[in-house]
Amino acid sequence: MTWRTVAKKDFRDAVQSRALWALVGVFVVVSLIASYAYVEVPEMFGEPGGATFGGLLFYTAGFTGLFVPLAAIVVCYKSLAGERELGSIKLLCSLPTTRGHVFAGKVVGRAAVLAFGLGVGLVVGLGFGSALLGEIDLVALLVFLLATLSFVAVYATIVVGLSATTGSTSRATTLALGFFVVFELLWDVVVMGVLYVAGGFSLPSPAEMPDWAFTLMQLSPSSAYFSSIVALLPDLADRVGADPSQAGAGVEVSAADAEPLLASPEVGIVALAAWLLVPLVVGYRRFDAADL
Repeated sequence: MTWRTVAKKDFRDAVQSRALWALVGVFVVVSLIASYAYVEVPEMFGEPGGATFGGLLFYTAGFTGLFVPLAAIVVCYKSLAGERELGSIKLLCSLPTTRGHVFAGKVVGRAAVLAFGLGVGLVVGLGFGSALLGEIDLVALLVFLLATLSFVAVYATIVVGLSATTGSTSRATTLALGFFVVFELLWDVVVMGVLYVAGGFSLPSPAEMPDWAFTLMQLSPSSAYFSSIVALLPDLADRVGADPSQAGAGVEVSAADAEPLLASPEVGIVALAAWLLVPLVVGYRRFDAADL
């Protein structure tokens, strides 16, 4: 049995799951409502000049950056921890299959499940939005979909990697939710804390913000995803005013005043690649060394 066989079985089992179809249904509904709201009431979303297809893409990227992590937790947290908890992992590894094949197959299988669910929702939602707008940019749409599917693969790898470190589904859930809280919900607070300590226990003014703060703000997976889209679609980002230098909690960095390398949205692409590779290496090593 190879990693492809493991991945196919994992995907086939998931396709028969009601949870997956519920996920697809929820994201389709969310995409349709969001697209309709953006097109019909553009002023609510910072588009007083009217809605555009480019603006719709970046608006979609905003809520996708929140939905993907939650979907990945639901779909992936049991991937290996559940197999170990039930004892079925012993049967799987007793076949002519290495632990590396099992780990890789789980990552690919769960990433495919997420990509299927999110892909359907994005195509339906953006198709509906483009029909309302009466315009579509096929090149930008393709780049956006590829970037989003890469983000999906990154989060599937992260959560499967966390699941590989434990034989308890409750602990896997805690690890996945903890990661989400720290790196998605509280990352702005973490950045502010670093700036506070580095500034001698006082927050610097916007004019005194260090150059590396922009890079630090792009290190969470969803921020890296948004920055990657800005880097891949720079002209479109300029037209719609998409700015990855804006962070929550009142933290703001002017990319024009920072070092070009540190302020570049291409940092997001590097960060996404790191989020893909590090969980792969760490998750596999922990799983390979585990007592099953």
